Amino acid sequence: MYKSVAETALDINMPEAQVMRYVLEGRIHSVHDGEQFLINTQQFDRYFEELEQIKHEIDIWKNTPIPEDIDIKDED
Repeated sequence: MYKSVAETALDINMPEAQVMRYVLEGRIHSVHDGEQFLINTQQFDRYFEELEQIKHEIDIWKNTPIPEDIDIKDED
């Protein structure tokens, strides 16, 4: 199923300009029918899930403590 940029923006509660920017940058694949860009909903859902997964992995990475280096010796 295909949706317009405006419909997609409403579904995911994101500004329409941001969705259009993603389309123009090629982050979201779309089809241009001569009047408007149409977005495949399954493809967009997959893209959105991948973004959420990346955000989650970054949060894990940020919260992982740095291990002590066993090669560092106290100078005193």
